[in-house]
Amino acid sequence: MIVVGGEALIDLVPVAQPPGALLPRPGGGPYNTALALGRLGAEVAFCSRVSADGFGESLLAGLRAAGVDVSLVQRGPEPTTLAVASLGPDGSAAYGFYVEGTADRLFALPEALPPRARALALGTCSLALEPGASAYEALLRRESARGLLTLLDPNIRPALIADAAAYRARFLGWLPSVSVLKLSEEDAGWLGGRVDDWLAAGPSAVVLTRGAAGLTVRTREGAGYAEYAVPAPAVAVADTIGAGDTVNAALLHRLAGPDRAPDGEVDWPGVLAFAARAAALTCTRTGAEPPYAAELSRWRPTGSEPRRGRTPRPE
Repeated sequence: MIVVGGEALIDLVPVAQPPGALLPRPGGGPYNTALALGRLGAEVAFCSRVSADGFGESLLAGLRAAGVDVSLVQRGPEPTTLAVASLGPDGSAAYGFYVEGTADRLFALPEALPPRARALALGTCSLALEPGASAYEALLRRESARGLLTLLDPNIRPALIADAAAYRARFLGWLPSVSVLKLSEEDAGWLGGRVDDWLAAGPSAVVLTRGAAGLTVRTREGAGYAEYAVPAPAVAVADTIGAGDTVNAALLHRLAGPDRAPDGEVDWPGVLAFAARAAALTCTRTGAEPPYAAELSRWRPTGSEPRRGRTPRPE
């Protein structure tokens, strides 16, 4: 089992018609990661605190439909977090958040994860907003210490970070408990560190998403380092919402899910190529709509269509 911890929220996504309208879609980096893992066929559980309001019910319904175990989800009467997305010409998304007094901020450390848990993924808003952030941090340290593979996606949201220096210091403190660090070029630039320094602090691999340029990974191998890269398939981009979260799911699916290598060896070019394909297919859809395993196996990008932005339409 792969456990994904963190927030579930509602993305309000711009649509073409009527002008100025916003379409509510399930979202949150950890939520999207859990949903994508379920759709890929992994055994996955979501660990969070979700509102008892109508949005919260719809979030849980989406997880259940994807086969995600929600027995670790805590419930509360507080409202669901809202994220208002604005889209750039290339489909990239920026967010404004409504987070005061919302349910996911009050997450409490669970007594234990299921015995069959093999991996834990954390990231995004849940590690920036107290008091829940400290509970997720404690979960990361505890499960890493007992041998779980851990994936961290900081997925930086500067508007939610009141003290950048303090957050950067906490980030460095997490790294000894991290197996795989995955982050975007923008995240890396904001954090201001070096990949080799992060590797030296604990992770065995650092995966960097580079948008249309694809994915790279730098790994510790023996006494040295190795680096691999794959291009991104060329697609018509509706928006990039959920693409990075789909990468998280694809990585975990290959590293700790049903497609993991039995001997523990990691075919990083193959893992990255799988993640790049899954993320590219997500980018062709409005909002965070990660692919199912069957449709991903059938999908073949043309390779000739330009990567471009377009005005998203409701589905």
